Amino acid sequence: MNSFDVDTISAFDAKTEAQKLAFAPIVFHTARTLRDLGILKALDDAGAEGLDAVHLSEVTGVSEYGVKVLLDMALCAKLVTWHEPQYRIAKIGHFVLHDGMTRANMDFTADVCYAAMAHLTDAIKEGKPAGLKELGEWSTIYEGLSELPEKAKESWFQFDHFYSDRSFPLLLKKVFARSPKKIFDIGGNTGKWAMQCCHHDDNVDVTIIDLPKQIDMALENAKQQGFEGRIHGHPFDALNASLALPQGADVWWMSQFLDCFSPMEILSILRRVRQAMAPDAVVYILELFWDAQKYEAASYSLNATSLYFTCLANGNSRFYRCNEFLQIVEEAGFDVVEQTDNIGLGHTLLELKAR
Repeated sequence: MNSFDVDTISAFDAKTEAQKLAFAPIVFHTARTLRDLGILKALDDAGAEGLDAVHLSEVTGVSEYGVKVLLDMALCAKLVTWHEPQYRIAKIGHFVLHDGMTRANMDFTADVCYAAMAHLTDAIKEGKPAGLKELGEWSTIYEGLSELPEKAKESWFQFDHFYSDRSFPLLLKKVFARSPKKIFDIGGNTGKWAMQCCHHDDNVDVTIIDLPKQIDMALENAKQQGFEGRIHGHPFDALNASLALPQGADVWWMSQFLDCFSPMEILSILRRVRQAMAPDAVVYILELFWDAQKYEAASYSLNATSLYFTCLANGNSRFYRCNEFLQIVEEAGFDVVEQTDNIGLGHTLLELKAR
């Protein structure tokens, strides 16, 4: 990952970059419109030969004016190149069209975050998700996940699963090396991890600990997969510090869950896990730490997503620096047995034992 302690850009280039920021929302919608109207696909299909504006209009059904005004902006954004009169798709355009990560990020930004981010200033001032009202009337987005507008719901879950699902194979190997019989999945969401566990091992039972509406959705998914006898639900509001957790698990699992809370809330949750767990139980935390990434693009994406937490999710959570998070873990009474970085698309797995 690049160092952030030196300003290496020249004043001339800095002014250019500032203009890109000023018009960033327009460029974003240009890229998405080119993708969604099929213009990038038409150029991709044309290959090195390219297409002129007239032929692009005929192929896509977009007016010649629309093709030209979009692609002129795309030239400046380096999405395409132009060899008069032919346009050709460029590398950035290729990734906008084909890359799964770019698609997940772009759709999440457009369908979930875009209108809400206009309220970021208020969210920072108030410490509340001021932009959430663009999607619904809830105090946090987690209360309304099952009720989000259909397009926003689809993009939210695609975004969430894109990053978590790619980590499953290695994670299952690590967790089931201990042959657990009972797993507690705190923040189990749609039940994806629980069902992966049941597919992996015929003898394991999983209890999903989450908000009631999330549990209802997860148990319905489990039933469709034939796991209704092995996947159970335990309603739990992690923000209610007076609520204790159930007992009896061999493994406690939290995947991309604790980043949904403030440091003091994380401390409260972990202390309650510490109180409820058996002496020989193990805790696994799967998280994304923005300073533990191999690539600058990953850190960029995570810090942008932190502002989604600020403006939409709950107003006070984020993707943390690793050392900052580990300090909370230690204060809660845990020791890190093993830390495994760079799992899947940049996840870190923490294996904890109670001190």
